[in-house]
Amino acid sequence: MNKPDKKIILILCVAVLALTGAAYWGWQQFRNAGKPDVAEHAAQATADTLRFSADAPQLAFLQIKPVEALPEPLAEALNARLAYDDNHTARVFSPIAGRVLRISTEMGRWVKAGDPLLVLDSPDFSAALADSAKANADLLHKRQTFERAQKLLEAQGIATKDVEAAEADMRQAEAEARRAKAHLKNLNVSALTAQGEFILRAPVAGVVSERLVSVGSEVRPDATAPLFVITDPKHLWLQIDLPERQLDKVRIGQPVFIEVDAYPGETFPGKISVIGETLDPVTRRIAVRCEITDTQQKLKPEMFARATPIADSKSRLPRIPNTALLTQGLYSYLFVEQSPGVLQRRRVSLAMQGSDYSYVKEGLSAGERVVTSGALLLNSELGGNE
Repeated sequence: MNKPDKKIILILCVAVLALTGAAYWGWQQFRNAGKPDVAEHAAQATADTLRFSADAPQLAFLQIKPVEALPEPLAEALNARLAYDDNHTARVFSPIAGRVLRISTEMGRWVKAGDPLLVLDSPDFSAALADSAKANADLLHKRQTFERAQKLLEAQGIATKDVEAAEADMRQAEAEARRAKAHLKNLNVSALTAQGEFILRAPVAGVVSERLVSVGSEVRPDATAPLFVITDPKHLWLQIDLPERQLDKVRIGQPVFIEVDAYPGETFPGKISVIGETLDPVTRRIAVRCEITDTQQKLKPEMFARATPIADSKSRLPRIPNTALLTQGLYSYLFVEQSPGVLQRRRVSLAMQGSDYSYVKEGLSAGERVVTSGALLLNSELGGNE
């Protein structure tokens, strides 16, 4: 290659580099066109206070929520489970064997005591009706025989022993009639039914919360699972497995507040009614039961819940999520919104810190707005200085 060719290639390379640099500069100018000056939104820090303009991009990374005051807890929230209140629940079994012909109610319906639940075709029920009718007829016959014997005795037409035998037969017939009547009463027969058809009725009023039978099923009185569960949904039990170390925090009659995942931020009142007398040797837990009256019927049996024992319902403390807290040395801090865009770092004293939430004893009041997410970013704007 001669020298003129080398000069041409060199000139072309320089030209390409110049064009590339000019294009990159133009692209950067295009990207930055219309963007606000970052310096305009820089935080203005004075002592423990940050001030941002109303449209500062830093504010988009923050979550700020008002603080709610809840009853002062004696221990952190305990894992628990909702269950039927057995004092307001009936598990309905069939007292007699048979085949289901018709079902008169469905799950979720309210029934009154005595309402029909299902109809059974039951030979055993037919036999019970026949026994009762036979016992009544036998009683009537032997009562009449005894009355005739008494009249014959008065006319000296019969021996005394014959009257006594007639009376004994009548007493036996009365006992048999009572037995047959008690059997029908135990079957809860309150009205005439078709021959062989037995009506299973609701023993209590409430909502049919479970139905475990279908048409055509064969039922037996010794079945392990109930056919229906009827309960008053306003009354529930809360079952707590209390750790051994928390036993001194609970007592009979103590109030608790309950939280469930279905209703975040909402609490339900309860009261401890039973504390177990023995400790489970495997789990090292004590069974504790609370009574709940849920007039709005939001809670359901078998829900998982969190129960927090409290001193009383009058003493209340602000509760904050642990994401709002900063720890520096021995002290805890959080950021409180003084006004839109003005955030103050404040030292607080904690009454109790749980796994998810903490209760503030000093330094914060209910209703104040606290940064619940993004506190670390704000702290870095202050340089992490106390």
